[in-house]
Amino acid sequence: MRLATYNVEWFSNLFDDEGQLLDDEEWSGRHNITRRSQLEALAIVFTALDADGVMIIEAPDSHRRRNGVNALQNFAQTVGLRAREAVMGFVNDTQQEIVFLYDPDAMSVRHDPQGHPRFDETYRIDLDIDATADKVRWSKPPLELAVETASGTAMRMIGVHAKSKAPHGARRPDQVMRIAIENRRKQLAQCIWLRERVEDHLDAGDPLIVLGDFNDGPGLDEYERLFGRSGVEIVIGDEEDMQLYDPHAETVIRRPLGWMPTSARFWMSDKRRWIQTLLDYVMVSPDLRDKARDWRIWHPFDDPACERSPELREALLTASDHFPVSVELDI
Repeated sequence: MRLATYNVEWFSNLFDDEGQLLDDEEWSGRHNITRRSQLEALAIVFTALDADGVMIIEAPDSHRRRNGVNALQNFAQTVGLRAREAVMGFVNDTQQEIVFLYDPDAMSVRHDPQGHPRFDETYRIDLDIDATADKVRWSKPPLELAVETASGTAMRMIGVHAKSKAPHGARRPDQVMRIAIENRRKQLAQCIWLRERVEDHLDAGDPLIVLGDFNDGPGLDEYERLFGRSGVEIVIGDEEDMQLYDPHAETVIRRPLGWMPTSARFWMSDKRRWIQTLLDYVMVSPDLRDKARDWRIWHPFDDPACERSPELREALLTASDHFPVSVELDI
């Protein structure tokens, strides 16, 4: 079974309010890319990925007049994907939902939120060590799923889109620093909250997969030393028998010399260059580690199979600023 996570930039802009594809020459949310070009690129990527289940980050939004589940199911039907049914959790107001698109012949899936507080509620933690509990909320509550595979394996999945640390709106250097630190503090609080939920499942003996965009990784910015470690390291955990595992995260945590994995590519207009970083992960619980293999970042240049296919390589660059991350599971 192949499971994947994929952050699709401005996926919502490709559908009308009825969930129909906007296959036209109007601009998408991506710079200098039409909606038709992005849809065609996404069709190529999803077809090549051929996953049994994809945790889609920044999925089409849902509210009173829109339905992201219908939009994705229409997309899957149009493209002819095996993963043709979708499930969404708590709806947010950011136009960036978390939706799991899956093959109903391979698994049954239901939204099954857990814990107190739930991820759509408020978490209290002292973020700035002032003896006062701060209130933390997810702008995009994690998607908690109960999954049973066709072979009878029951497991849990949590789809994540953690707080961005980018200092959006800052104009002066002091504002950049202040907002960046505030955002990192909130992002770490979300990861602490998520780690508590992970430990609940591990204590219960639940096979668990945590996947998505963490907007973070070891060594990602200069403020990490201020807080001691990254949010990704918090979610992975400290105790060996309670650690989640993702080989790309492990590579970065150990910080060896040489090649480092990356899953996202952004244009830095002030520096006039591309920057690449690792933001997307598929983490498995200890009881799934021996059943998991072939983690893969579908990078257009770093992955040999993607690089050798001009059509797929260009589609990956057109479809999103992130690239899919997948894992094969013997379950």
